[in-house]
Parts: sequence; structure tokens; C-alpha cells
Amino acid sequence: MLQPKIIITCAVTGGGDYNRSHPAFPVTPRQIADAAIEAARAGASIVHLHVRDTETGAGSRDPVLYREVVDRIRSDGTPVLINLTGGMGGYFLPDPADESRAMAGSDVASLEERLEHLRDCKPDIASLDCCTANQANSDGSGDHVYLNTARTLRGMAQAYTALGIKAELEVFNAGDLEFARHLLEAGYIRDGRPMLQFVLGVKWGAPADPDTVLYMSRLCPAGSVFTAMGIARAQFAMAAQSMLAGGHVRVGLEDNLYLARGHFATNAQLVERAASMVQMLGAEPATVPEASVLLGLKELRAAVSRSGVTS
Repeated sequence: MLQPKIIITCAVTGGGDYNRSHPAFPVTPRQIADAAIEAARAGASIVHLHVRDTETGAGSRDPVLYREVVDRIRSDGTPVLINLTGGMGGYFLPDPADESRAMAGSDVASLEERLEHLRDCKPDIASLDCCTANQANSDGSGDHVYLNTARTLRGMAQAYTALGIKAELEVFNAGDLEFARHLLEAGYIRDGRPMLQFVLGVKWGAPADPDTVLYMSRLCPAGSVFTAMGIARAQFAMAAQSMLAGGHVRVGLEDNLYLARGHFATNAQLVERAASMVQMLGAEPATVPEASVLLGLKELRAAVSRSGVTS
């Protein structure tokens, strides 16, 4: 059932490789922050953020870069909820001669390393990818293991709870959703309004189609807020399907670079198109205060304050 208020998230830059011919892909902290602010002004109530090495453009875990991006957004004053990735540091390239060993290019970080930028920046939301899985680039190249052990995920979930950061539980398959349910039922995450995101269309993950959205939406814990997002050409098809199934919307250059074939997009343009779709379906984009209520952010922070837990 279509919700009257739809949360639009803009995933600004991502951490993976991208088409280097894009004329305005955000790489530096200033570019990423500016793109996030433009997306917020276009109608996004949440911006999902990665950072990139300013020289190479590759994804980075550098807390200094995160701090600069977050400070720039906050100092601008444009209302928006900040959602930082918790997913970097799980990139494992097994050596074909000995798969117990990591090849050069792997980035497998400790729990504390993966949390460092979150402890420093205290975002409203952070993603928690509830999977370990074989993955590949969309063209089938770049086989790797996305490594998020149950032990690491439990530790990250506990830290999010202690810090008062809302966990965006990202699921790539139905089994990931069952693990997300475990984190909630076992008390690693104490949140009355779980935030689920279905990541659809990733190579070897759940397909980006209506049946997947409906199936996974029915597996969500009671009271959940969910978004189904698709990559590349599936971005807007899944945005529409997500809304029709009772969910919300994510767009942005992390997932899709184009407005149309051969026509590069900006984050703001993708958000504008998403906002238009929301209105065409008879709903309205949620403002930041409305998104905060839908996500139960005030209640989450109050619960952390009452518990006196620190991390």
C-alpha cells in the first residue's frame, strides 16, 4: 500500500568503480558535500555517503575525509539526515593458489577500523550490510567475497545502538533479512522501527523484480520501514515497485549514473525525477522532520539516553 509520505534517499557517490567519463562524478570531500546538499534541496531527506581518495578516485575508509564531508554538510545548514556507510573494509580477494590468503587489493578491516568514522562523525544513520556473499561487477568481472562475518556484524550493531545511530539494515538476499531479524530479536539492535533496505540487482544477489520486492517485504519484522532499490537501469523501476509495495525510495550516482541511455545524470537530477514519480503516484516526498518521525529517530535517541550506554 502506497505510503502518503515517501522518504527519498540519495546515495551520492558509493565506493566502487565508476565510469570515469562521467563529467561531474563527486570525488573530493567538497564535491561530495556539494552534491549531497544539492540532492537535499531537490527533495532528498536522507543522503547516504561514502568518501573517495582525492587522487585516485577509489573508495576510501579515511576518517579525515568523512569528517570533512560531514562538517561541510552540517555547516551549510540545509536540512538533511546523514547516513554514512558502514560497509567499507569487507572486500576480500582470495588468492586462487590458496584461497585462505588475500590477494593485493583486498581491504579487510577490523571492527574498530570499520567504526572509526562513525564514532567520530555521529551520523543519524549508518548502513549495516547483513551479508557475506560472492559478488562481482555488473559486467561479471571483479569476482570477490564481500566479507561481513556474524561476529563483526553483531559488534557493529551493538556499537550503533550504543552511539544512538540508526542501523540501515541492508539485505542482498532473503537469508540476510533473517540475520537482520536475529540482530533485532537478540537485542543487538534495539529499535522499534527497523530500517530495512533491499539491495537488488547486484551480481549473484537477489534479482531486481517485483516478485522479489513483494517476497522480501513480507519477511520484514513488524513495524519496519523498508526501501527496495535497484542498480543501473533498474533504479527507477524498483523505486516505483518499492512505493507500490509500501516502501520508500533510493536513487543516486552510487547505483546509477544515467538519466537516459548515454545521458549522464547528477544526484540532484535523479532526486528530482524520484520526487516527480512520488507525486505522480499520489504521495509526497517526506521532509526531514517527517522522515525523522517515520524512522523513529527521536525515540531511538531517547532510549539510548535512558540506557546510559556509551561506546
